Amino acid sequence: MTYQLIASPYPDGHLVVSPGREGGIKLGVNKYAELRDAAFADPVPDWLAVAAHALWGVDVAGKAAGDTIRVRPDTPYGYARASYELNLGCNYDCEHCYLGEKLFAGMEWPDRERLLDIMAKAGVLWLQLTGGEPLIDPLFAETLAYAHDLGMMIQISSNGSRLHQQKTLDLLRTYRPYRLTLSLYGATEESYDGMTRSRGAFKRFTRGLEAAHEAGLKMRINIVVNRHNAHERDEMTAIADRFGIPSFEYTNITPTIHGTGEVLPSQANEVLRRHEPYTGCNAGITHFHSDPHGMASICKVGREAQVNLLEEGVEGLRKLAVIGDRLTTRHGGCSGCTLQKSCGTCMPLANLYRQAQAPLETYCQHGSSGPLSAKGGES
Repeated sequence: MTYQLIASPYPDGHLVVSPGREGGIKLGVNKYAELRDAAFADPVPDWLAVAAHALWGVDVAGKAAGDTIRVRPDTPYGYARASYELNLGCNYDCEHCYLGEKLFAGMEWPDRERLLDIMAKAGVLWLQLTGGEPLIDPLFAETLAYAHDLGMMIQISSNGSRLHQQKTLDLLRTYRPYRLTLSLYGATEESYDGMTRSRGAFKRFTRGLEAAHEAGLKMRINIVVNRHNAHERDEMTAIADRFGIPSFEYTNITPTIHGTGEVLPSQANEVLRRHEPYTGCNAGITHFHSDPHGMASICKVGREAQVNLLEEGVEGLRKLAVIGDRLTTRHGGCSGCTLQKSCGTCMPLANLYRQAQAPLETYCQHGSSGPLSAKGGES
């Protein structure tokens, strides 16, 4: 069943959101209880009808609450967000890909359904479906529909190669994501096809972008910069601007999730960027990541310790806060580094760079200020 509004617990309160739309309406305890306790045939409260129309232009005045609002139960776990890799397989072979070898290995439907149920019990409201390339996953449609029916707001990360297909567009019109995030790998066929190592990829992306724009899907473009396309940065930004789509530029190539460095030579050194100082995050506390087999980690990068959600259920997520504290705390050479307060690399990512024997300048403040100290002052 498709709902126009979702009322959900959220850390430190409750929210009303609308599938396929951005933004939310904060609720107090009493307002949430009013929606939770409403009879199926009761009309949507006037205060909510007015707020929904003002924020989203959604007309729910006089409609039955049971047909219009999906009220999600309170939860003791407090997870607002999660990301889920449906399958690590991909129809591209990008040399920069942080996944390394991309194998088609996802769960069958009963286990996927159980995983999504666990996420819902944990309180997950915003769910990122990713891969690999999620749109080529054989169970993508079922996964999207079920997550939508559970009252989750969906973001899909895709290379856009399937968006021109009518069945894909029809699916996304029915179960609208609040955001479709597309990776852009070049402004010309030569650079785009070269970077993805897939002939015709640029044409497929362009067709998909135009089709998704015509369908009114909310999008963001991630501009991925490497040695093949660094000279086209302005032209790639212009593609997003032409459609009125916000864009974000990714310039730093990271090691694979396995800590291997075969992807690092694709880095365009002239665009290597220092990040804002890392001051900690809520990885494992308010959000988590699941790989294609239901193994939960604090995030996509910090996979050193995982929890098998299919075996341990939602209670297993309680382990992630302790895991997060251990993985994100500065240790080893970084623990005594005098530059750590200005370092923009989190500890799990720094560990991957170390395993990959990456050049210091790609992740460490000492890379531009001289060799490591005798104590190994890596940041």
